[in-house]
Amino acid sequence: MIAIYPGSFDPITLGHLDIIQRGSRLFEQVIVAVLRNPNKMPLFSVQQRLEQIRLSTRHLPNVEVDSFDGLTVNYAQMRQAQVLLRGLRAVSDFEIELQMAHTNKTLSTQIETVFLATSNEYSFLSSSVIKEIARFGGSVDHLVPPHIALEIYQCYNHNSPISNPTTTEAITPRKSIPMDQEA
Repeated sequence: MIAIYPGSFDPITLGHLDIIQRGSRLFEQVIVAVLRNPNKMPLFSVQQRLEQIRLSTRHLPNVEVDSFDGLTVNYAQMRQAQVLLRGLRAVSDFEIELQMAHTNKTLSTQIETVFLATSNEYSFLSSSVIKEIARFGGSVDHLVPPHIALEIYQCYNHNSPISNPTTTEAITPRKSIPMDQEA
């Protein structure tokens, strides 16, 4: 059975890779399909994202990386896929994804949507969060594969925050002062 895992993956995160790896154990083939979304201003070109994903998934022999325009259902039909694979982080994701699954079902009754709950350690993670952290000089090394972290830092003209002492200094927590003792 072929599953399509569609998304913009700008950039691909460890959370995305968790879903891909788990999906690769469930399905004969997983096609990670990078959507060319004209409504988004991507950090990376489609070609860059394809290469990033290929490098990140090269250890998974049944994972293919491709790109497409238009409706995901049409792409899935063209690739003879029976499943759309989606990750869920929170209840808000479920509402959006369920609506999309129902909509896709009206377009093709032959394609099912399978939801995988994101692993706990990635439940907060999104590409948008990663870009925001990096834009302000924070470290994303623990959120994306190393080669992608380097590319993100290059996009924002930052060195890796690990080597930048101003961003890695420990911040001492403030002691709380009882209200009656404040000056």
